[in-house]
Amino acid sequence: MEVLQLPHGRLTHYGRAAGVGKPALVICPGGGYEFCSIREGAPVARAFARDGIECFVLEYDCAPAPLGTMPVRTAAAAVAWVRENAARFGIDANRIAIGGFSAGGHLAGTLAAVWHRADWFEPGTDLQMHRPNAAVLCYPVVSAGEHAHRGSFVQLAGADRDRQQAFSLENLVDGNTPPVFLWHTLDDDEVPVENTLLIEQALRKAGVPHEVHLFPHGIHGLSLADYETYEPNRGRLPDRHVNRWQALCAEWLKYLK
Repeated sequence: MEVLQLPHGRLTHYGRAAGVGKPALVICPGGGYEFCSIREGAPVARAFARDGIECFVLEYDCAPAPLGTMPVRTAAAAVAWVRENAARFGIDANRIAIGGFSAGGHLAGTLAAVWHRADWFEPGTDLQMHRPNAAVLCYPVVSAGEHAHRGSFVQLAGADRDRQQAFSLENLVDGNTPPVFLWHTLDDDEVPVENTLLIEQALRKAGVPHEVHLFPHGIHGLSLADYETYEPNRGRLPDRHVNRWQALCAEWLKYLK
């Protein structure tokens, strides 16, 4: 296990996948931009590594708030480092995805949407180095509007609703956004499924290839929905059907052009 200290986070490599010319996935755990959930980090990375995806978990700083563009700059640095070191890990440098859960999904989606916009990054940044080739958004926080997970946007932009709108993903997606894999549950009452529906509509309008899976049942924060990531005291139970998202996603990443 290799750990890289970033200016505002830590990137951990979990388990080497078999083969060369592999895709890679940088995983951003959720936590409302207040913490990084361990259930949405290492267990997920190990599952994807078993399926031939080289995996890294990004623990990004969640203080001081408001965070502004600090998280997306940290995610950009993580993707750039993986690309710089792709040969060492047997990774295809043109098959690097960023993914995340809940607020981590918002972070992954933000980098996917704004990677080409120099105003989001430090002057002189090589934008191509941190360009994700795909994004995986799991029950993502998306919209600062009616269906917002308000706490996430307060952490990012403070209480001002106009400032929060600058981080609303459905307004940031354009034709430069890479292909996206999305999944959500219809029962999610913490981050409503409308978040995924809004970004799916934006992706379709922009002509961005994407795959969407909507599961009928399951509360927020299921992670892998297996016995390693379940939390019975919070109603997060194993679910074979929902658990299929991970195998579907691994297949999507491996065959994505």
